[in-house]
Amino acid sequence: LRAAHSGTRPSGGRAGAWLDHAAMRAETARVLQQVVLKASPDTLVKQLIVAEKQLVEIAKALQRRARLLIMDDPTATLTPAETERLFALIAQLKADGVTIIYISHKLDEVERAFVDAGFHVVCDKPLVHTSAQADDLVTRVARQGTVFAVTYNYPGYPMVRQAREMVRAGAIGGVGKVIVEYHQVWLATQLKSGDNKQADWRTDPARSGIAGAICDIGSHAENLALSVTGLEIESLCADLTSFVPGRRLDDDGNLLLRFAGGARGVLIASQIEAGCENDIRLRVFGERGMLDWRQEDPNHPVHAPIDGPRMTLTRNSPWLSDAAKRACRLPAGHPEAFIEAFANLYVGVAADVRSRLDGAGPASVAEADYPRIEDGARGVRFMEKTVASAASAQRWTAMA
Repeated sequence: LRAAHSGTRPSGGRAGAWLDHAAMRAETARVLQQVVLKASPDTLVKQLIVAEKQLVEIAKALQRRARLLIMDDPTATLTPAETERLFALIAQLKADGVTIIYISHKLDEVERAFVDAGFHVVCDKPLVHTSAQADDLVTRVARQGTVFAVTYNYPGYPMVRQAREMVRAGAIGGVGKVIVEYHQVWLATQLKSGDNKQADWRTDPARSGIAGAICDIGSHAENLALSVTGLEIESLCADLTSFVPGRRLDDDGNLLLRFAGGARGVLIASQIEAGCENDIRLRVFGERGMLDWRQEDPNHPVHAPIDGPRMTLTRNSPWLSDAAKRACRLPAGHPEAFIEAFANLYVGVAADVRSRLDGAGPASVAEADYPRIEDGARGVRFMEKTVASAASAQRWTAMA
């Protein structure tokens, strides 16, 4: 284990002279103690179990005064007890100011560890694999009082925020029908294993969970519809299909929706539709008009009042809502879309974190406009209920 130590100057300070074994043993003992590895500096690495070998690698980095550690699926072969031991070390490193990039498909254990250690978290969806895990995580975040954002990025588009504010202001009247669609083609054929890493894990139940397209893009559609309308799904009727032979998860989903308050809806999420690249579209029909937004032309939504002309709105126009204008960076007429939408979410997260660090408590939703952990938990329930509905002879399934 003395190999964990490197860089000790030879006795006398001359390069190429001899190694100071006493200093090497002392320094190795120090870093082994730091990572809570009870082993002698004279122990052979081959005698250690996998969990202990991982601690040795961390010790090497700490001995070199590393301020950034990258951990790639470190718990893949660890027992639950060994995993908890690693996470205790992560909490200690966080307290010491070490930055950690943690890569893993076991989202629930990662999120638990970082939330419990007091980190603010920005997480991609799906939040976790099950609603039980999601509910547990919501409780932990509430207990810690930390920021937890989920990167549903489409509500970060300026004109999606404009549509949301128009619905809130009653521009189209009470909402009666919602149609939200997400069309892609990239999984229309059987991809060879290893040819596409995204396809490999997204179509693998062991890593992706119980749903395919409905989790990957259907959850985006659900979140977009709720973000704009404010309506939560009360019950749903789902039909899921795996069109590609041998595929174990759905690649096409078609849902009927019943919203709280009486509105009705349709949700389509498909990854096998020829000619479709990343075509997510939302149409909201109200008593006095309609709003239509498409991600492939995100800066020009349509507002069609029943008693007036059909209008195309434009991004960063002076008559937009404050929420939409705050999300704009470029002058009107310049393309602004996908990357900026993520940036808008991060701006909201940063505002919330800063407010808490300054002692002002959580920032207002207007100041910190981003999807919260509750949105992620709802997305997990939506996925589970959709799969349950598709497998049921009754079909209509309550979200509660």
